[in-house]
Amino acid sequence: MIQFHIKSPDRTIEAAIREKIDNLTKPKGSLGRLEEFATKICLIQQTLTPELRRPHNVLFAADHGILEEGVSVSPKEVTWQQLSHFSKGGAGINFLCDQHGFRLVLVDAGVDYDIPHGHGIIDMKVRKGTRNFLHEGAMTEEEFDTCLERGAEVVADIATATGCNIISFGEMGSGNTSPSAMWMHLFTGIDLRKCIGAGAGLDNDGIRHKYDVLRKALENYAGADTDRAKMAWFGGYEMAMAVGGMLKAAELGMTVIVDGFIMTSVILAASRLYPEVMDYAIFGHQGDESGHKLMLEAMGARALLHLDLRLGEGSGAVCAYPIIESAVRMINHMDSFQSVNVTKYF
Repeated sequence: MIQFHIKSPDRTIEAAIREKIDNLTKPKGSLGRLEEFATKICLIQQTLTPELRRPHNVLFAADHGILEEGVSVSPKEVTWQQLSHFSKGGAGINFLCDQHGFRLVLVDAGVDYDIPHGHGIIDMKVRKGTRNFLHEGAMTEEEFDTCLERGAEVVADIATATGCNIISFGEMGSGNTSPSAMWMHLFTGIDLRKCIGAGAGLDNDGIRHKYDVLRKALENYAGADTDRAKMAWFGGYEMAMAVGGMLKAAELGMTVIVDGFIMTSVILAASRLYPEVMDYAIFGHQGDESGHKLMLEAMGARALLHLDLRLGEGSGAVCAYPIIESAVRMINHMDSFQSVNVTKYF
């Protein structure tokens, strides 16, 4: 298995960061969570003058065998159709990336379709969709390792080619709230029923059926009692590649903006392998999928936005970027009391 070398940021600089923020021309703490984000990014970059360079949103796409059990209203062909749509522009993530200056990187991690070359989609396909984890492992542990390696490769290439130091991840894969719910349950201990939501639009009967299928899948688990084995058995290729991408980003000292329910389950899984990855994460938004709030709470995380989004694709993370940028502008561009001869008034 690929090894990552992720170090928690040196906190020696933290007192100097706090002093700088507290001496900006404002009441102490008055810029709230902007001060929190500025501190985190300063720690990641080990500087009092951080900068955000060339933001990217990496979108991994793959299909899921569990879709055969009717756990989603979204048919399988939507995965490749939407991936093609993203490559042409005009989808939700396209306008958001355009608005906020992100480069969108599209990766075929395991779409059940032969996507023609020449559309700007990186071919990292492991297989045409995972297996049905109701009956067998969604992927082998060797395939899981391949996903980690390929996700890491995508991020390393971006960092080398562009100097990007802040990155978000999105996904496309019909039915992928089911593997995300399984990872949430397995790695938080939250009751499975509370981890399951409507996904792309299931009604109450559909949610009950989804629960029955996932409960049976859990009962049928025949893998090893390790986190890695469980990730492989119940995961998705796009999710596993995002794990590798997040871990490589942390290793390279990049800030990771975490998207919604599915990407939160991904960084949860990543943190089971390397807990230090959390030191590099900012949670962009709390989505509308019912289990997302519970998962964030279990992780001790608080999202930046709550806009009732449930689109995926990295949309919530990209929406959060301007606020993160404001935090960096605050620490870099606000005057200090001393520099402008204003009496400190708190």
